[in-house]
Amino acid sequence: MKVRKAVIPAAGLGTRMLPITKSMPKEMLPIVDRPVIHYVVEEAIKAGIDDILIITGKGKRAIEDYFDRSFELEYYLREKGKIDELRQIEEIGEMADIHYVRQKKPLGLGDAILHAEKHVNGESFAVLLGDDIIISNKPAIGQLIEVAERRNSPVVGVEHVPHELVDKYGIIDGKKIEDDLYRIKTLIEKPIPKEAPSNIAIIGRYVLTPDVFDALRETPPGKGGEIQLTDALRTLLDEREMFARRVAGKRYDVGSKAGFIRANLELSLTREELRDEVIKLMESILREVRDG
Repeated sequence: MKVRKAVIPAAGLGTRMLPITKSMPKEMLPIVDRPVIHYVVEEAIKAGIDDILIITGKGKRAIEDYFDRSFELEYYLREKGKIDELRQIEEIGEMADIHYVRQKKPLGLGDAILHAEKHVNGESFAVLLGDDIIISNKPAIGQLIEVAERRNSPVVGVEHVPHELVDKYGIIDGKKIEDDLYRIKTLIEKPIPKEAPSNIAIIGRYVLTPDVFDALRETPPGKGGEIQLTDALRTLLDEREMFARRVAGKRYDVGSKAGFIRANLELSLTREELRDEVIKLMESILREVRDG
């Protein structure tokens, strides 16, 4: 198995971030000075992938525009002598070989993945959800690719979550076979806490094999009336081994308001030119809150 392609589902409506997502894709929400999806694409590239398919939907044209060349802006910056800014803009347009296909109806993550079948053309492929940022020394998806290529099997990224939050995730039941690696016994989509087999939650990173498409076609709508990828993977477990890799890194769920705010604060602190100013700003706000 060799993983050379990535799929980024970005067709969701972003209802957790309303009202801003009424007119702006959640994947284009700014984290410091670049949109969420920039970090996701960058992660795939750092893992050695430069063939990327983004699944979009209605109102997502801004994603395509962001990764396209902007000749008018480039001309303006060149004429004004703003060379550093010009270089940044040019690099965005040349990040990777990016393709697009539209999911015309919001029928769930599983249906979005089905739209990638022609593009992946019988190969195994990576999946990175467009509203999860994972900051790590080794790209999160690269951690999964290493396992998938070694085991010749699908791999899902996981992390431990508080037990009371398991109903917000797909949850695995698995046997630990190595540090941070589990052989999956079963997967359940958003179980109620008393029925959850563990608190090991699937996060927005997967490496999938092409037989997932047949499983998805056979999967009826599940939670929320949508075709759930977790349900299809559970079906696939009847035919092959599957593994879960606990991802090393810091994950930000920027599809939630609290996660979005936290990502902006913490990632701004990693920027040398912003760190001191942001710390002073945070200290000032805290003093104002304490003083009433």
